[in-house]
Amino acid sequence: MNQVLIIIGDATETLDTMYPFYRLIEAGFRPVVAAPERRRYQMVLHEVKPGWTITKEWEGYTLEADVAFSDIREDDYAGILFSGGRAPEYIRYDPDLVRVTRHFFAANKPVASVCHGVEIPAYADCVRGRRMATVPKCRFDLEVCGGIFVNEPCVIDGNLISGRTFHDNGHYVGPWIRLLEDARAASST
Repeated sequence: MNQVLIIIGDATETLDTMYPFYRLIEAGFRPVVAAPERRRYQMVLHEVKPGWTITKEWEGYTLEADVAFSDIREDDYAGILFSGGRAPEYIRYDPDLVRVTRHFFAANKPVASVCHGVEIPAYADCVRGRRMATVPKCRFDLEVCGGIFVNEPCVIDGNLISGRTFHDNGHYVGPWIRLLEDARAASST
């Protein structure tokens, strides 16, 4: 079980996605990009510029989805990452993504979430009673669904590891990959 899902859609944040993508490869895992359908997706760069009160957005790289949500066989994957950007706001309603999300929480597999990625497990009713980091403007999405907002660069709550934004990549991605490595080692014994 070396495959790990990375959940994206159009307007997924570039650094939220690509940093964990390459870190997974370095750790010997195969990142599998999943989206509403198999096609190329436009990612974006998000940042609150000095003096701004809202997020500015630029076009980022594009990324090909390997698998559509409807074709995901959950047992083929060791873990999942919910990337940020604006995509989660739209894709969270996909019934196949909800099914997949609930599987990873129920099976206690390693789950990572960053920034707006929280909107997916929140909508799938998987955050109730769970401590999570997210971008502060998504705090409401987390708390209205029963989660507990923690404003830290890495929050670990069992199998769930989260960060606030891409600025936290160096804090939360490593612990998530260690969970994946521990699960891989346990399954090979």
